[in-house]
Amino acid sequence: MALTAMLGHTAFPKLSTSFNGEASLSSSNSPSFMGSPLSLSLSTTFPGNQSISRKKFVVFAAKMSRLEEAMKIRRERDLQVVKKDRKYRPLRRGKVSPRLPVPDDILRPPYVGSDILPEITSEYQIHDSEGIAKMRAAGELAARVLNFAGTLVRPSVTTNEIDKAVHQMIIDAGAYPSPLGYGGFPKSVCTSVNECMCHGIPDSRQLQNGDIINIDVTVYLNGYHGDTSRTFLCGEVSDAMKHLVKVSEECLEKGIAVCKDGAPFKKIGKRISEHAEKYGYGVVERFVGHGVGTVFHSEPIINHHRNDEGGCMVEGQTFTIEPILTMGSIDCITWPDNWTAVTYDGSPAAQFEHTLLITKTGVEILTTC
Repeated sequence: MALTAMLGHTAFPKLSTSFNGEASLSSSNSPSFMGSPLSLSLSTTFPGNQSISRKKFVVFAAKMSRLEEAMKIRRERDLQVVKKDRKYRPLRRGKVSPRLPVPDDILRPPYVGSDILPEITSEYQIHDSEGIAKMRAAGELAARVLNFAGTLVRPSVTTNEIDKAVHQMIIDAGAYPSPLGYGGFPKSVCTSVNECMCHGIPDSRQLQNGDIINIDVTVYLNGYHGDTSRTFLCGEVSDAMKHLVKVSEECLEKGIAVCKDGAPFKKIGKRISEHAEKYGYGVVERFVGHGVGTVFHSEPIINHHRNDEGGCMVEGQTFTIEPILTMGSIDCITWPDNWTAVTYDGSPAAQFEHTLLITKTGVEILTTC
């Protein structure tokens, strides 16, 4: 389950975002360009401390401008294809049914019973052999539940029906559906359709032919959380949206590939951004990955875009990577339910997520089965 980035990246002022979601230079003396800090001073230096001349700076700026323009054209072309083939209406909230019950004998996370959003725990979650075994069990269950949820995706099925089936499978396994009651979240799974970036609340809306839907499953088993999500295709989906989904999954794989003991966290965002930018997709900055274990959300915060945050991975540590890619704006609008986050311009979004364990030699994906 994606965590809202509570930590502002104030050390790296951003490009301002125009109404249509494209980036434009702000009045800041040190704007961020394509996610990396770039000073507009003529004394700008690059690796090696080699100062560039005015002429070279102009040439460099022109190249970056052409790259941004090419990305803009690609995004606009994909959006035109999607809008032309679009068989669904913009998302509207359906009827949300009451919370489903959980048997009294199932262990609940400590936040259940309060609608206050828990604070992010500052401690990294590093496990001994017993903790790792329990994390593997929670991750494997979450993966099985997600696979099952994917089999339910078809036109006319409601997201509420998916939630009900997922809820039953989780409690039948003796686990608790982690989203249920987290900060007041009313359902057992997140279902984010089309332009919904994340945290979609299951309701009475029926899935339509051509939809894409991210299903985000987290289970709490024997005191440990396993967290995973995937974007599924519903019926006949346009090639443009299929490509967005494919690249989003590849971005997750690129981020995982850099993980190992001692690797800096910022490498994750660098690799994801590099791959997304090849295809002109935006990487959402507001929602981040997070530490996970006995606590649902903790440090480290995993940024999926280029960043200069410090910190390195440690053997025995568990966290999620869960990039969200969009065809257009990376900004979002949050509905009055305080959860559902949709893209500012209505463009489609896709997300994939795994819970990971850092090992001595690399990384283990825990949310597989």
